[in-house]
Amino acid sequence: MKKHFLTIKRLILCLSLGLALILFLPSAVSTGISAAAAADNAQTSSAYRSVDILFLHDTHSHLNSFLTVQEGEDVTLGGFAHIKTLIHQAKEHNPHTLVLDAGDFSMGTLVQTIYHSDAPELRMLGALECEATTFGNHEFDYRSEGLAGMMKAAAASGDPVPAMVLCNIDWETMEAEGLTAEQQLLKEAFDIYGMKDYVMLEKGDIKIAVFGIFGEDSLACAPTCVLKFKNASEAAAATVKEIKENEEADLIVCVSHSGTNADIKKSEDEILAKSVPEIDLIISGHTHTTLTAPIQHGDTYIVSCGEYGKNLGSISLVQNPDTGRWFPRSYELLPITEELSSDTATQEKIDSFMEKVDTSYLSQFGYTREQVLAQNGVTFSSLHDISLVHTEHNLGNLMADAFVHAVETADDFDGIPVDVALAPSGCIRDTFATGDITVEDVFNAYSLGIGLDGIPGYPLISMYLTGAELKTGAEIDASMSDMMTTARLYLSGINFSFNPHRLILNKVTDCYMTDRAGRRVEIQDDKLYRVVCDLYSGQMLGAVTDVSYGILSIQPKFADGTPIENIEDAIITSNGQELKAWTAIAGYLESCEDTDGDGIANVPASYAQPQGRKVVEDSKAIGDLLKNPNKYAVIIAAIVLLAAVILILLVILVIKLIRRLLKRPSTRHR
Repeated sequence: MKKHFLTIKRLILCLSLGLALILFLPSAVSTGISAAAAADNAQTSSAYRSVDILFLHDTHSHLNSFLTVQEGEDVTLGGFAHIKTLIHQAKEHNPHTLVLDAGDFSMGTLVQTIYHSDAPELRMLGALECEATTFGNHEFDYRSEGLAGMMKAAAASGDPVPAMVLCNIDWETMEAEGLTAEQQLLKEAFDIYGMKDYVMLEKGDIKIAVFGIFGEDSLACAPTCVLKFKNASEAAAATVKEIKENEEADLIVCVSHSGTNADIKKSEDEILAKSVPEIDLIISGHTHTTLTAPIQHGDTYIVSCGEYGKNLGSISLVQNPDTGRWFPRSYELLPITEELSSDTATQEKIDSFMEKVDTSYLSQFGYTREQVLAQNGVTFSSLHDISLVHTEHNLGNLMADAFVHAVETADDFDGIPVDVALAPSGCIRDTFATGDITVEDVFNAYSLGIGLDGIPGYPLISMYLTGAELKTGAEIDASMSDMMTTARLYLSGINFSFNPHRLILNKVTDCYMTDRAGRRVEIQDDKLYRVVCDLYSGQMLGAVTDVSYGILSIQPKFADGTPIENIEDAIITSNGQELKAWTAIAGYLESCEDTDGDGIANVPASYAQPQGRKVVEDSKAIGDLLKNPNKYAVIIAAIVLLAAVILILLVILVIKLIRRLLKRPSTRHR
């Protein structure tokens, strides 16, 4: 009997220890380096070999400094000319300082409009003495032809450009299937540029292997990408193995466009670090994360400095002579502000690119980049809040309103009013500060993509959804957008309320239309409503089914109810030209009333107040949590109930098994 009790005790102890490890180990290994630890490292590493690395990622064409809103304040940040000053200072201190970038160097400001013909972003990374970079998902925004053109233009420019490294493109599978014309186009362009899985760089007596990775979520966010990719961890492991077999690398660095996530199970670069422990350093792009301390898994460190060149990341690594592995002696994010001096040669090169933007791109729309469209006295939401704070935001409201205005005031308007307009957070790239709003400000705020016409800027599309699908869209936003914050919606023409504490897929408590007079109009489930959004949003509608595991789906339709098979067939044109999302916003601002009589439009003061388009009902009261369950709530409740019944049955079976063990006589010889 004692033996059985001992066995049960051991079983309980093992289960308890296992639970403790599951609950506490991830947070323990993911913590950054404390200031005390860094100080200890500095004291013990002075005689060891070291390497200094400066890094960027997600600069998104922000070559110039830019005015934005941060923590409620108008601030001027970034700028490659300021970054160059810091790099120059670092190299004066240590000429062997390494500069790296982790992708998404393009798509975000007006200079991207000459991306395919002049490759300004890659050439300016070269001007910063960046030695290696990789692709982000937005490098594919101008489709295969645009990306191929950019690579060829960079190679032909004669300017120094960084090495392009990316190890998980699955050429083997694509070639076995037969390369498509677009895949062949990219392969040729990559060969011309000299893309490799990895490069070897020497800094003093230290040999550094740098390889690149393109993540799973990056691919999901690149709807026009025609390439296939291998599993990131498996490809990285194979590349690291090749490096160790063929090179005498002292340090292995990965420039990754995969990102980190608060949910450890979805944190791709943390998964990579744990799967391939031989990697010493991962520079992590894609999620625009700002890490004030590295994430550590074993002997692998993950670093991120945030987006748009607001910071320059700096890490100094020291080698442990006993193990050969590296640890940080120092780590900091260097703010790029207007207080820094500007490198003259760098700024002159940027200015030459911007002059071409006026003549080659904006002239076809009748604009110049410094042209003032409106004066603004409204404090708009910051870019941070647009993505991370789930509520109504005035910036999103304005953009959705602009889409309605653009369609209904077009010269060849078809006479069918727009019922609903959508502006997703992932397409909003910056906000508006107070003061003058220029053409450049507007483009930078909604800058992504290219149309079917080959002209930069996503066009607007027109589609029809049923009332039931509109309600589903509201539920997706309320329930699922925390899992994919780039899909968070801002609306015109439809209002809804939601309680974040309610059961998933049952968070929306009210959903209705509003007419032009602001009056409530009930939604009819079977009626078709005209919806306007940008092309990228339409392309990403398929992700709704994927994110909800097939429970939810939305099918875009033409006015007669016929399904839209190719979303590009829904592009809106005006006078034979695509109606671009950014020009819709510019035209709307220009059309606003001139309230102060100075000849320039003013942003309506109504945007300073909440407009009730997305109302958060923050209540944990039982009645509020349970009232008006929808069909999804019933399905989920049934699944939970079934799981509970199964769990109870399992517990009963375990108890019976334990009782049998306790009753069984001991067979031990006495």
